[in-house]
Amino acid sequence: MSRLRTLLLVLAALVLALPSSAQAPGRVAAIEVQGNQRIEADTIRSYMLVQPGEPADPDRLDRSLRALFATGLFRDVEVRPEGSRVIVRVVENPLVNRVGFEGNRRVTSEVLRGEVQLRARSVFTPAAAQADRQRILEIYARRGRFGATVEPKIIELDQNRVDVVFEITEGEVALVARINFVGNTNYSDSRLKEVVATREQAWYRLLSTSDNYDPDRLAFDRELLRRFYLRQGYADVEITGATAELAPDRSGFFLTYTINEGPRYRIANIDVTSTLRGLDPATVRGEIPVSVGDWYDGDAVERADNQLTEFLGARGFPFANVEPRVVRNRDARTVDLTFEISEGPRAYVERIEITGNTRTQDRVIRREFRLAEGDPLVVQQVRRSRDRIRSLGFFSDVQVNTQPGSAPDRMILNTQVTERATGEFTIGGGYSTDAGFLADLGLRERNLLGTGIDSRINLTLAQRRSQVDLSVTDPQFLERNLAAGADVFLVQRDLRDTSGYRERRAGFALRMGYEINERLRQSWSYSLVDRDIYDVDPNTSRFIREQEGRTLLSQISTTVTYDRRDSRIEPRSGYVIRGGVDFAGLGGDVDYVRFRGDAQYYIPFERMLGDPEYVLVLAAGGGYLAPYGDNDSRIVDRFFLGGENLRGFTLGGAGPRDVSTNDSLGGEVMWTTSAEFRFPLPVPAELGFIGRAFVDVGSLTGLPSSVNNSGCPPTFPNCVRDDASPRVGAGIGISWRSPIGLINIDLAQAVVKKSYDETQVFRLGFGTRF
Repeated sequence: MSRLRTLLLVLAALVLALPSSAQAPGRVAAIEVQGNQRIEADTIRSYMLVQPGEPADPDRLDRSLRALFATGLFRDVEVRPEGSRVIVRVVENPLVNRVGFEGNRRVTSEVLRGEVQLRARSVFTPAAAQADRQRILEIYARRGRFGATVEPKIIELDQNRVDVVFEITEGEVALVARINFVGNTNYSDSRLKEVVATREQAWYRLLSTSDNYDPDRLAFDRELLRRFYLRQGYADVEITGATAELAPDRSGFFLTYTINEGPRYRIANIDVTSTLRGLDPATVRGEIPVSVGDWYDGDAVERADNQLTEFLGARGFPFANVEPRVVRNRDARTVDLTFEISEGPRAYVERIEITGNTRTQDRVIRREFRLAEGDPLVVQQVRRSRDRIRSLGFFSDVQVNTQPGSAPDRMILNTQVTERATGEFTIGGGYSTDAGFLADLGLRERNLLGTGIDSRINLTLAQRRSQVDLSVTDPQFLERNLAAGADVFLVQRDLRDTSGYRERRAGFALRMGYEINERLRQSWSYSLVDRDIYDVDPNTSRFIREQEGRTLLSQISTTVTYDRRDSRIEPRSGYVIRGGVDFAGLGGDVDYVRFRGDAQYYIPFERMLGDPEYVLVLAAGGGYLAPYGDNDSRIVDRFFLGGENLRGFTLGGAGPRDVSTNDSLGGEVMWTTSAEFRFPLPVPAELGFIGRAFVDVGSLTGLPSSVNNSGCPPTFPNCVRDDASPRVGAGIGISWRSPIGLINIDLAQAVVKKSYDETQVFRLGFGTRF
């Protein structure tokens, strides 16, 4: 019986073992894909972690399910085993037919379309739509619209396609409602609000974005505050916090800056040490622009560092390293400054690389570098090169960085520029006391075809002065230190109120100039001008009527300029001196030599009064006209005093005059001086208003011997008056940096004058003084 049982068990085992010869139980025989429309079945199978012939492990089937979902191609996936098969049923995500935007007025659809990830013919997923929604919200947040809402809407189409439309409610700009400062005891909130770049919202900031909340500007404001305190002597200042809190209704932000001012320090001692062979530290002390007893100024120390490095480079120490050391004596509230001069690492420029200039030619950028391949790498020269490239006005951003070259002492200068539009079309109008009502139309290209050539055409139509100018200037003619240009012009002036005639000038000028060094420049020009005095009033002075008609001026001129100002646009410190000579007589009808010169000296009062707009400007100018040959000077070549160069007097209101006709005759010798104090007005600084108080002094004299009292009418036997005594005008004014340019309004009184002088209390001008 036991044998029979054993036999039966063996037979049963053999029967059970028979199927294993074809396929082991629990293994996958095939994977069947169902529901797919666009995606190939083999592609779907490639995502599976189970393949035919492998065990149908439930864990691996579950991971395969998740892998298919992770592709983002399917809206729904089902994976189930049926016998020896694995059934994969999928519901594909739809394809995007188009992406649209509704309700966007402040941001164009093109900008938004470039930011979102969903595109036509891409696979739509709810996660992608939500990610794009968040991107759009970030775009509006960067523009200050934190209350914007975005809702993606799905429009189902046939063939498993959808249109995606983002419905946008832009909301209002979340402006800066209030700016607060915590910890400031030495400066008021109102003063510090002028330091930071962010402004509180106000009705007059309609055209400005300074009151928009910008996180990047918040960090910039912290640096502005820190540098402001350092300039005032607070060497330990810390801006410990800058926070922004959004109002509950999301309508505005409240900014708070936390300041730890610390004590204010004066400079107790200044010393210079050097380890350079052949350098006496005493020889560089005079180059330090700070003195013992001054309040500590971080910017002044930085300027001293730059000036010393530049000075040493010019004296044969190109690798000199200047390190300012500041030692604080907190009890005495003083600092000791030591400028340590040592030999820096030797490095040379291996190569200059320029990127980002798609329009501007490389040579236009390279010629602004103050160093070339093979030169010693001087940081100050790199900085100056960068500033010169920026001053071209062709780029919105300029970055010059260094990277290691082919050897330890070789460096590569990488210059990255971001180009901006250089073409300008201007149209404007206004009123000027000298010219009357005027209209101005201009067309200019400052970077013609990427060559750096400046070309322009300008038309001005005014009641008393009209002008057409065509000009072209190449700042680096023949790739040399030579600026060359040409002008063609037609000018018409109505001087009947001043001297009883009209004047027309038509001609051309050829110009060239060159830099002798960074501060000194000389220019030359040749002019050929046809002048016409016409429409002379019959009742005007005989000395003017005699000059009616046309003359041809052939003149060569030269001007030398020495400029030490901190800025050519809005100078606040330094000085500039100009001197020139005009020589007429190379052909033509006029023979003279005319000398002219002027100078301005800017004295800042920022450290004393705490605002950079406090500036004292001292100016002086003069001219001397010397005819030669048999010709007397003509009225069109003489100097006139009054108006712009002597406020309180009309144009040509002071100086030689025919009192019988009240006509200004001009003069051959003129000098002027001026003292003007500029100060901020109690209005927000971004409005661009500056107050001025001034005193002008000047004198004009000198007439040809033919202009004398022998020709005066009997009723005025002494009609020609020529008194060289000084005239004085004083007053106040306002300068406004308006969107259409600088506008000056002056109220002046002629304090010292002659009875026959013509005065003027109110004066309105465009960009004549600043």
